Amino acid sequence: MEVLYNSTRSRGISIKASQAILQGLSEDGGLFVPDHIPALDRSLEELAQMDYRQVAIEVMKLYLTDFTEEELKGCIEKAYDGKFDTERIAPLREAGGAYYLELFHGPTIAFKDMALSILPHLMIAAARKNKVKNEIVILTATSGDTGKAALAGFAGVEGTRIVVFYPKDGVSAIQEKQMVTQKGENTLVVGIRGNFDDAQTGVKRIFADKELAKEMEGKGFQFSSANSINIGRLVPQICYYVYAYGTLLREGKIAAGEAINVVVPTGNFGNILAAFYAKNMGLPIGKLICASNENKVLYDFFRTGDYDRNREFVLTSSPSMDILISSNLERLVYLSAGNDADRNRAFMESLGGQGRYEITEDMKAALSDFYGNYATEKEAAAEIRRLYQDCGYVIDTHTAVASGVYRKYVQETGDMAKAVIASTASPYKFTRSVMGAIGRADGAKDDFELVDELARLSGVKVPRAVEEIRTAPVLHEKQCETAQMKDVVKEFLGIYTAHRLNLQCAQTADRQPGTFPGTPL
Repeated sequence: MEVLYNSTRSRGISIKASQAILQGLSEDGGLFVPDHIPALDRSLEELAQMDYRQVAIEVMKLYLTDFTEEELKGCIEKAYDGKFDTERIAPLREAGGAYYLELFHGPTIAFKDMALSILPHLMIAAARKNKVKNEIVILTATSGDTGKAALAGFAGVEGTRIVVFYPKDGVSAIQEKQMVTQKGENTLVVGIRGNFDDAQTGVKRIFADKELAKEMEGKGFQFSSANSINIGRLVPQICYYVYAYGTLLREGKIAAGEAINVVVPTGNFGNILAAFYAKNMGLPIGKLICASNENKVLYDFFRTGDYDRNREFVLTSSPSMDILISSNLERLVYLSAGNDADRNRAFMESLGGQGRYEITEDMKAALSDFYGNYATEKEAAAEIRRLYQDCGYVIDTHTAVASGVYRKYVQETGDMAKAVIASTASPYKFTRSVMGAIGRADGAKDDFELVDELARLSGVKVPRAVEEIRTAPVLHEKQCETAQMKDVVKEFLGIYTAHRLNLQCAQTADRQPGTFPGTPL
């Protein structure tokens, strides 16, 4: 049965999967959602005997119904190849009473690789299918991991360009080095003076700029997104939950049909939403445990039904979760509102205006699959230390938040069902914080010296992604204010005339005439 995609904010918008992938965001500002969630059409026992690539085909063909199976197989084979450092792609590691789903074995050592390795191939196939002649401009805000994974996926891909905005002082040193050393003439990385929410809001504002879209169309460009707001990012993430269940079943850890709990460190809500979709496809998942750091807007939402971003923004050691506007939550709110686009739009308008909205009691009841909690910085560090001391297993700061919240869940509920914890990044991405938690921090050592120390400590080889950036030159130094983001994009695409660009720059008080706003002098 064909799956079409509707906007969360308007009735009457219904398009094919390939069109939704190309657009990224609906022109009304809404997110695309499937008109129904398809059911798994293979038994759990059959899925348990498949490798990762085979599971990906079985899941993705149910959602991307205007792609042929051969097209999907081609995209999957290109995505999940030698760039991953383990044949299993997403292995499970048992430690401390839970199963850690290691999603960081891709080229940028973060879970975003699981979807961003395939998104460029899906997008190129979608462009051919829809006879798109424009160059596709990927516009993305990142809290640390999406940026590098998207850059790695789209660098050098013909017919595309990619612009990544990240909070200049809101990512780890390794995350920043990964991005600013990115090669590829079609890539641009820009540090903004603000936080991730500022970057994300700026990107959404650019997407909604109809005058800019018309101007770009005239120059042969069109925007799309690599953030998890793009359904082409979200669908591939469903696959690894199905694969994880199959792995537990194949290894005799669970019986067919036995429910497991899934724990996800959550920022923009895409990763846990993928687990929700997997559950509604028929995968036996009990509770979806949403783990937040000290930016606990999601914890408060699941506890009270009140989403309120009017609070202090906290910079933590788990920066990919330092988010107060969780974009993908809109998809869940839309579903809990009975797929009522008008109700959902009113909530989102309230969020954009007053900075908050409150769902109804019937909507809260529809969210009973979820449990929310949070871990403080101290609690997350203690969890890293506990697992290392008890099991010799080293986790990163984001996984530590999830692991700490899982322990709270068990203590609170007594639910001892087997749990899969999404391990979203390699500890090598956050070496200073991880080493500090273990008690081996040395302020005199730089981040790469700590990398070597962690390798000796854990016995785990330093990932290629880290080795490659040790001495790599910085290729992207541009910075800008959030108000200048659109201008940065237009300059990169060559839309400005030289006269207009120089005039605008001359009017920028802290810049010299002839330089672009935001370019370090």
